[in-house]
Amino acid sequence: MSKGIFITFEGTEGCGKSVQIWTLAEKLRSEGHEVILTREPGGTETGTDIRKILLRPETGSIDPVTELLLFSAARREIVTQIISPAIKNGSIVLCDRFADSTVAYQGFGRGMDLALIDDMVRLACGDVRPDMTLILDLPVEEGLARAEKRIEGEGTCEARFEAESLAFHHKVREGFMKIAEKDPARVKVLNAVGSIDEVHARVYEAVCQRL
Repeated sequence: MSKGIFITFEGTEGCGKSVQIWTLAEKLRSEGHEVILTREPGGTETGTDIRKILLRPETGSIDPVTELLLFSAARREIVTQIISPAIKNGSIVLCDRFADSTVAYQGFGRGMDLALIDDMVRLACGDVRPDMTLILDLPVEEGLARAEKRIEGEGTCEARFEAESLAFHHKVREGFMKIAEKDPARVKVLNAVGSIDEVHARVYEAVCQRL
């Protein structure tokens, strides 16, 4: 059995990751691929509980180190229970956010030590690394406007990060661009401006080149 492929989707709030990763999963499945679709924080029972703590506005301010540890704990669970077994079974694994989000949000957004974050990523992930990462890039203001509409439409309680300052979100976007600049062989930045179908075409083309 051949080893699977691990693809992650990243980006700032409202960039369209969730709809694009779901659309891609359905397309690949229609072509006969075995696809495992997951997200983080989440994907496991423990990860889902941690997700509620991290993303609900009622949680309020969390010490940055505590936040980093919580994300890392959820990541360890999804790596050991979902991602690593699926890769070994030859599946295409699509994950909505992964370790790059920690670098962008806690590292660049919160200003935490990047070396410390790197240590935590290694501890949580072991030797599991994405084969390909797609960053859906969108102007921060447009993304936050999209996110606000989504929150109002869905009545979601997962809006803690959306409530951060505009300066914070600009730092996060800068972090993602730095990640892409540092690792161009793995990371591809895609323009997320446009309709769902237009962005899907860009995503699908990029993934087909990798597959």
